[in-house]
Amino acid sequence: MLGLLVIATALRALGETFNSDSFPEALAVKVEALPWIFPLHMFTGGLALLLVPLTLLARGRSWHKWVGRLTGLDVLLAGVTAPFVAWVAPVTRVSALGFTMQGLVWMGLFAGGFWFIRQGRVAEHRACMLLMMAVTSGAVFFRLYLALWARFGSHHYLNVFYACDAWVAWGLPLIGVALLLLRKPALLA
Repeated sequence: MLGLLVIATALRALGETFNSDSFPEALAVKVEALPWIFPLHMFTGGLALLLVPLTLLARGRSWHKWVGRLTGLDVLLAGVTAPFVAWVAPVTRVSALGFTMQGLVWMGLFAGGFWFIRQGRVAEHRACMLLMMAVTSGAVFFRLYLALWARFGSHHYLNVFYACDAWVAWGLPLIGVALLLLRKPALLA
């Protein structure tokens, strides 16, 4: 089920990269202010939702290194563009900071994983990549939580919810995977 949600989110981001006619006003403002950065972020972010799990699935295969490098380039592009997108007409400063931190943590985990594999430290590399995948899932959880809020929440507290969602959507999966790795170190073997 989660896999289908990831694929649906990725395909929507890729499909809407250059077709922003149906965007809500908050996103339309970003497209207008960042005419090439926002589409680049949408495309690379959507592609990351497909490439990150693909790279994990390629583990142990000859093409893992090459898809990993492509994923790394994609993550760097999406991560570098994230703060620009976050700070243009943000819903709140707290939400903009949450999205910015998500991008920084994401790139930091990729850099750590890259550094560890270059040092031959496979378990640490794998830990960074699993944690990076958790941060990547934040794009899906953010939208899922927002949809649930739209259905069941109050419009009066949307800004507070949105600010919390910008942190919780990637923070909870990151903490969950970190705790799992601490409890089950065999996952890194």
